[in-house]
Amino acid sequence: MKVLLLNGSPHEKGCTYTALSEVAAALESDGVTAEILWVGASPTMGCMGCGGCRKIGYCVRDDVVNQIIDQLEDCDGLVVGSPVHYAAASGQITCIMDRLFYAASGKLRHKPGAAVVSARRGGTTAALDQLNKYFTINQMPVVSSRYWNMVHGNTPDEVRQDEEGLSVMRTLGHNMAWLIKCIAAAQAAGVGMPVEEPPARTNFIR
Repeated sequence: MKVLLLNGSPHEKGCTYTALSEVAAALESDGVTAEILWVGASPTMGCMGCGGCRKIGYCVRDDVVNQIIDQLEDCDGLVVGSPVHYAAASGQITCIMDRLFYAASGKLRHKPGAAVVSARRGGTTAALDQLNKYFTINQMPVVSSRYWNMVHGNTPDEVRQDEEGLSVMRTLGHNMAWLIKCIAAAQAAGVGMPVEEPPARTNFIR
């Protein structure tokens, strides 16, 4: 069992990494492998809406997004971490998530997902809401904690003083490990995956 944690901060070992490390440690203590992948400074761009990924299963722009797609096969869960920029997730992780969920939605469907954000002060709930929408639109169980998945601080040392925030991160890790094991146990007991509805795309023009 493995969970991939995406660090969408431009700082490799900054506040977002500090939060994700607590999640990863809790996962590891419960016997789930955790890998933190730093993507926040990788050269990338937003989705062009070309539809090429529907034909090849990868993004036509061969960068970190396709690296993530390759790793999804072996992953049972996904955690996405981001700093808060103007009450939203970072532009970098937003570009990555847009393209990732277009190109690899099938590899993520029904796998538990969770978002983690870090901020000096405010904008956290708006950023969390933005990131959680990727999971809910793709039939992914959203893993919760005992509070919103956020930490506060302007430096990693300040984040380490956020005792409640770090506790929330550890609880999130334990809850994700538990849910992944529950899904595995259900499959072993013969419980199949949910019935898939045929896709339907409509608008409101008559």
